[in-house]
Amino acid sequence: MKGSLIIVGFFVLGIIAGLCDVVPACFLDSDVSYIALCCLMYCVGVSIGCDTSILKSFKEVNPRLMMLPVMTILGTLAGCAAVSLVLGHRQLTDCLAIGSGFGYYSLSSIFITEYRGAELGTIALLANISREILTLLAAPLLARYFGKLAPISVGGATTMDTTLPIITRVSGENFIIVSIFHGFCVDFSVPFLVTFFCSL
Repeated sequence: MKGSLIIVGFFVLGIIAGLCDVVPACFLDSDVSYIALCCLMYCVGVSIGCDTSILKSFKEVNPRLMMLPVMTILGTLAGCAAVSLVLGHRQLTDCLAIGSGFGYYSLSSIFITEYRGAELGTIALLANISREILTLLAAPLLARYFGKLAPISVGGATTMDTTLPIITRVSGENFIIVSIFHGFCVDFSVPFLVTFFCSL
């Protein structure tokens, strides 16, 4: 949760800097966000490549539980489609692109800002941070009322890092590998799904 608050703090700081006109025009006109995105993708690749234990642990996952990331993705997209019907002023593809972040706010918000503008990128950032905070705060209730897989599904892409400790505590250590596998698969889908829906 501390990490989420730091991200929101930098976001607010950026808004204040933009309102006060303290950012040089040459900085705004350049491809800084695209360069940051490329660096972020490189770091994600390096972190996955360096941790070979993640790939090895996938062999221990129950084959039936391998469907959990697929169900998380389909359930999230179905929920986003339903929300787009309620919010008539928002296009279906906008809602699907935002939902496809699955809690991975740093990556998805940059992609959406590049493709659809700062307004939708800001909505994506806040929506995905909210998903992570919801998982951190509501994991015990989710596990109690909806089963031990519920916090993993709600956590989306965050279940292999930031929400893993709380998931381990409420669901049990038996679900650590499932949580990492789920987070890895959902995490991997984010750039493909976000760019797909943004390009429609």
